[in-house]
This record gives sequence, C-alpha cells and structure tokens, in this order.
Amino acid sequence: MFTRILKYDIFNGTKLELMSYIEKFEKVNIISGNPEVLYNGLNDHELFNNFTGNRSVIIPDGVGTVVASKIIRKPVKEKIAGIEVMEEIIKKCEKEEKSIYLLGSKEEILQGCIQNLKNKYKGLNIVGSHNGYFDLNNCQDIIKDIQQKKPYALFVAMGSPRQDNFIINNMDNLTCKIFMGVGGSFDVFSGKVNRAPKWMIKLGLEWLYRVSKEPERIKRLISIPKFLFKVIRYN
Repeated sequence: MFTRILKYDIFNGTKLELMSYIEKFEKVNIISGNPEVLYNGLNDHELFNNFTGNRSVIIPDGVGTVVASKIIRKPVKEKIAGIEVMEEIIKKCEKEEKSIYLLGSKEEILQGCIQNLKNKYKGLNIVGSHNGYFDLNNCQDIIKDIQQKKPYALFVAMGSPRQDNFIINNMDNLTCKIFMGVGGSFDVFSGKVNRAPKWMIKLGLEWLYRVSKEPERIKRLISIPKFLFKVIRYN
C-alpha cells in the first residue's frame, strides 16, 4: 500500500482506497506530497518527523512524485491531488453530517470559498473559519475556537511549511479526526483560481498551467529536479 521514496512512505493506492484507509486512524494528518513539500521535509527535522510519523499519510500529489515512483520501479497507481481529497472529505462530511473548519488564505478568498462550498454542498456544516494572517506563536483564540467547535476535519491553507507547522503544533490539542494542509485550494474553491483543463491534468501538466497563470511559481519548480536527483542518487 506504500511506495518508499527516499525516507518517505508514499500512499500508492487509489483515491477511493485512500478514503477507506484513513478511516482506521483516530487522528490523521494528510500530507500533499509534491516534490517541494517532500524536499522541504528532507531539510527540516521537525517537518520530516511529522511527515514520517504514524499519524501521517503522504499522498502522491505532483507529477514529480509520480515520476520518482517510476524511477525506483515501484510506481504509484495514480496521482492523488490534495484538492480532490479535500473535496472527497467534504462530500463525506455533508453525507454523514460531520463538520469542517477552514483556516487560512486572505479573508476575501476565505469568504468566497465558504460561500461557494455552501452553494455546492447545501448540507455542509462549516462550523468556523479564520484567515491565515496571524502569529503562529500567539493564536490561542483560534485554537480555543477550534476546540470549542470540535470539527471533524480541519483544512489549513497557508502554504508549506507554515500550514504544516500549525498542524504539528496543535494536533495533540485538537479533537479533529482529519488534519490537512491544502495550500492554494481555497483559491480554487473561491473561484479566484481555476484548475487546469482535465486533459492537462491527465497528462500531468497541471504544473505548467499553474505557472502560465502565476509566473512567480516558476521559482518553486527548482525543487522538482533537486528531489528527483536525490531519488536517482540514492536509488
């Protein structure tokens, strides 16, 4: 059920199998394992310990991670996009009358995300939210709010490693079952940013589409060859 890439165990089942697998956890941190996130983990002891902990599941989110699995001849079954997992969890919460909490992004993006999710999933219970502009070391009001509202799933959209650090610092203090850093997913749900066309996603070219829309992201792509070089070197 896992492919070992460098020192990481990457989930190698389908998205449907993932949804079934995470049910066995009392608490689970779902990590979107693209090369940038995984490369950061190799250079940060706290991140690495979290990514490899027994409450974490790394999904192959990113064509670079899929390519890495092929390099070591243990290919994952499919690329699993974090935003798609987030949406599957949301569907589950609506169906089973479980609640979610949204943390991160700019206030206007956050509110747009909330409104669009409510429009699409009429029965979804969003018990609370807060934008991502706060001090990680001075946010007891936010922690208290999440504690009081007891959401089933907490989605944190503040980019890596900030979103990961928030989860690391507070997972033990919160009763949520699912913790997930979701990067720019609120932007997509708000309608500010569109995902790539389906044909580009199928061909593994979603990264190219995103760079064409946000040229500043090109700097982040350097992590892909760095990560793949390490995979080749240590394979």
